[in-house]
Amino acid sequence: MTEPTGRRERKKAQTRKALADAALELFLERGYDQVGVKEVADAADVSVTTLFKHFPCKEALVFDLEQDIEAALVGAVRDRAPGRSVLEALREHLLTAVGPHLLWPGAAEKSGLGEFSREHLLTAVGPHTLPPGVGEGSRLEEFSRMVEKTPALREYAHRMWLRHEAALGRAIAAETGAPEDDVTCAALARFALDIPFLAGSHPDPAAAADAMFTLLERGWNATHPGH
Repeated sequence: MTEPTGRRERKKAQTRKALADAALELFLERGYDQVGVKEVADAADVSVTTLFKHFPCKEALVFDLEQDIEAALVGAVRDRAPGRSVLEALREHLLTAVGPHLLWPGAAEKSGLGEFSREHLLTAVGPHTLPPGVGEGSRLEEFSRMVEKTPALREYAHRMWLRHEAALGRAIAAETGAPEDDVTCAALARFALDIPFLAGSHPDPAAAADAMFTLLERGWNATHPGH
């Protein structure tokens, strides 16, 4: 029984990857709004019904990293270096990981955040299903611009990002010895996750994010000294 189950899971993973790869190739080549889900299904040689078994909506085809991103957020808190506070670790992760670079198109050029390489993407979120080359140079810029210029993708990205709030809040509570449903830990998770979006509309996203994290740190350190 174990082996057939393993084969089924591998086949599901392969189909999901094929769909995500085909979708991103088509979206980057022709534009998100110019490609229908049937075209994506045809490119991956599956039915539309199969596509929706793997992805609940068209937008989800673009953000196949969701589970990896949540794991990386939790890991940033749980696996932080000794002596490093929860908020320091979270601040560093949120300002250097995949989220801001998808949510702040052009931020690296505007505010000196630096080039976001494929290696950095892999470090931040682990294995992913971006087509070959999307994590490098102009292909990543194309991907970022596509998200920026497509309202449905921007809105989905924001909702996706904030869905990680509960998991992050629980991780913060576990690391600080607070109850799992501690309201201050939930609040820290919510406000920290919102910073990239709030900063993204500022002329200097990095400076804006730095100012907001500094404000959070003052309140957090006053109520959770040493954490």
